[in-house]
Amino acid sequence: MKIDLSQIRFVGANLKRPECVVAHASGLLLVPDWTDPGGISLIPPCGKVRSILATRPGPGVDLPLRANGIALEPGGTVLIAHLGNDRGGVYRLWPDGRVEVVTDRVAGSPMPPANFVLRDTGGRLWVTVSTTKVPRALDYRPDAATGFIALHEGGETRVVADGLGYTNECLLSEDENTLWVNETFARRLTAFKVDGNTLTDRRVITEFGPGTFPDGLAPAADGSILITSIISNRVLRVWPDGTIETLLEDSNASHLEWVEAAFQAGKMGRPHLDGIKSVCLKNISNLSFGGPNLATAYLGCLLGDRIAAFDCPLPGRPLPHWECDLGPLADHLKESV
Repeated sequence: MKIDLSQIRFVGANLKRPECVVAHASGLLLVPDWTDPGGISLIPPCGKVRSILATRPGPGVDLPLRANGIALEPGGTVLIAHLGNDRGGVYRLWPDGRVEVVTDRVAGSPMPPANFVLRDTGGRLWVTVSTTKVPRALDYRPDAATGFIALHEGGETRVVADGLGYTNECLLSEDENTLWVNETFARRLTAFKVDGNTLTDRRVITEFGPGTFPDGLAPAADGSILITSIISNRVLRVWPDGTIETLLEDSNASHLEWVEAAFQAGKMGRPHLDGIKSVCLKNISNLSFGGPNLATAYLGCLLGDRIAAFDCPLPGRPLPHWECDLGPLADHLKESV
């Protein structure tokens, strides 16, 4: 079931670090936008890119916003996980450019740069922080263990899991009783039982080998999970029992060997992430199912200015935002806007 690179197509143009893609049933795609002062870009079915930038910052808003993970809320507001140089938080961006702080502190202290935000059906926010080290590259190590997951509810944000090896995207099961999370530099997919407002029963679903650095994850309809690997441009299918299948790869063997040697020696740094040798993919970081029947896979990336897409042989499971009310964002579906 491997996807050939000739099957890849692209949507959008001139995007600024589209690390995360959110797909909606209407055909609208949302991605981060690092154009100052920061915000999001929208890609409607017509393909014409529009941006909503943080032009109306509210009290306490830290600009520029460096959106890493994003989440769509009913009514058309968008949650942004802010990946600042030394501070983070979750911000709400309104369709008119207003921005407000949702949370920028955890356990009473300033929140480190935030990687990802996930909204559950009850409106609670699951926030991942990859590392507490500054700069972040100091934790591009096999022994990384300063990452954590925080839960924001009732106006408070607290740590619910820590000691993680560079916490990246997280995902809830359909019944919201299980939370999966990628530990990028520990190279693990880890699961927790969601027990009310706590995480328990931490367990490793699978560990990944050389060249795989798990970042994004998305649920397939059959219960497997698709995972993206930065650097190696891999899309992996992981079964509940930990079995791994490679669906897609666009990498260069000598480049991977160079990165792997630096990683094992504890010398991995920004140059290993900020350069890529590939045919067409530009350091893929995220996967979102969209399109008719949720049969299209859209790939967020760190280094490209377009979104790669392919027809996936297995459809995705719809996430809670899939058919939510877009509010004013629906206007962007009109070609004349």
